[in-house]
Amino acid sequence: MTAAHEHPVVITEGKLALEGILGLPAGASGVVVFAHGSGSGRFSPRNNFVARRLQQNGLATLLLDLLTPEEAEDRRKVFDIDLLADRLLLSKTWLEGEPKTKNLRIGYFGASTGAGAALQAAAREPANINAVVSRGGRPDLAEPYLDRVTAPTLLIVGGYDEPVIEMNQAAYELLTCEKQLIIVPGATHLFEEPGTLEQVADHACKWFQAYLNRVV
Repeated sequence: MTAAHEHPVVITEGKLALEGILGLPAGASGVVVFAHGSGSGRFSPRNNFVARRLQQNGLATLLLDLLTPEEAEDRRKVFDIDLLADRLLLSKTWLEGEPKTKNLRIGYFGASTGAGAALQAAAREPANINAVVSRGGRPDLAEPYLDRVTAPTLLIVGGYDEPVIEMNQAAYELLTCEKQLIIVPGATHLFEEPGTLEQVADHACKWFQAYLNRVV
């Protein structure tokens, strides 16, 4: 697989402008939007690592700042799941109108609080959302929406991330869609241990390939 062409994009709505990076490999079969957590953004090293793996396997990626620089300074907005979900839905509309991506099936990859936003967005506008993956996520933050998620959902948690394991197990029970919960042995919340982030990338890649390549 040849390297993906990456270029900066700006998604606008009124006075709002969100900066992102679109990675587009030749012949992409789908596109994955990244919902970063806890004030992180398009330069997140962990999400960029996962994005590269997806690109190498024929999937386009959109790494997007869901908050403006000013908003990112406000801790209330960092944890405003409704606002973050609104921004994901804005990115979905943009992808569906962009000539290079309008025919691609869409998935969400959410990390930490971003996973709650991804699941809420998937529940609110399910059309053309074909898969969701959560890494060390807080799906409990989308609890009122979980039984409305229709996209196949993969929850990935570190084996040492005990409070988050419990949150994911509780959320898993509320999901009524096709679903899987994977616990990565020896990993803490940020998957900083050797080889653990590679496992996250592999699991995410298999999930997205399975559902974004699927013929409707």
